[in-house]
Amino acid sequence: MKRLFLRLGLVVLVFALAAAGAFAWWARQPLALSSSPLEVVIKPNSSVASVGRQIQRGGVAMDPRLFALLVRLSGHGPDLKAGGYTFEAGATPLSVIGKLARGEVTHYVVTVIEGWEFRKMRAAVDASPALRHDTSGMSDADLMKAIGAAEPSPEGLFFPDTYLFARGSSDIELYKHAYRAMQRKLNDAWNARAADLPYKTPYEALVMASIVEKETGQAAERPMIAAVFVNRLKKNMMLQTDPTVIYGIGESFDGDLRKRDLQTDTPYNTYTRTGLPPTPIALPGLASLAAATAPAPSDALYFVARGDGSSHFSNSLPEHNRAVDKYQRGK
Repeated sequence: MKRLFLRLGLVVLVFALAAAGAFAWWARQPLALSSSPLEVVIKPNSSVASVGRQIQRGGVAMDPRLFALLVRLSGHGPDLKAGGYTFEAGATPLSVIGKLARGEVTHYVVTVIEGWEFRKMRAAVDASPALRHDTSGMSDADLMKAIGAAEPSPEGLFFPDTYLFARGSSDIELYKHAYRAMQRKLNDAWNARAADLPYKTPYEALVMASIVEKETGQAAERPMIAAVFVNRLKKNMMLQTDPTVIYGIGESFDGDLRKRDLQTDTPYNTYTRTGLPPTPIALPGLASLAAATAPAPSDALYFVARGDGSSHFSNSLPEHNRAVDKYQRGK
């Protein structure tokens, strides 16, 4: 019996050594690239697993699981840095990881998140040490003039995405890029819009998209959320959406929306005023732009959170009240 266990142990050891040898050999072999040179963007605050997936999606033929294992074995897990990287023919798994760990970027990045207010975008841009901060000290209105925008308020007018730039680039150029990107996305959505929408201009659609962005719990519900608000606009009903009230309160909002807040009139209080608020309330993403301009075919006028991230939609007030009792009051 001891000899059997010894033999099994030897077999396992041989396989382990063979696997280790194969892995070490793979780590030094050139990787297939979709093109050469190849630019791959790694987003800030990405996990090791996410970095592996971004590299693979970017055109480097490397299994994310093998990448993650090699990162752990090399001890570089905490060292991988965001940015735009250039890989050329002959790059190996080890050289790729080494470049990421050393931060040998060809371009730096700023990531703007869907649903952010503009002030959060501006804080992220201001925090980048690789940019030249030409907008420092400018008001938002002055910033808009500096990028050649006609609108005085920047809210909602910058497309949320990951933006690349060379060290020393002006932040004005980054803002211009994000502004023009939103203009293109908004125009595309507007040109493909459904018939009989209650918007007079693309800007009004943008305002609606920002509300949809802030109200949506599950991504798939965006078209239904948009349908509710579109239906309410058509009937001249108040939108009664909390995110607009919160936006109107501003930075003094403490996280607790009270009854008196819903009753205090501001240009953004959709419980006291009909129609859309005067500006967007956040930076909407592509899916929210699409939902606002092509809402779901529905007669729903109300929705309430179920408590699991999804919503219950109702066509009438009695049905809505029953849903509120069920999902909010536990009756």
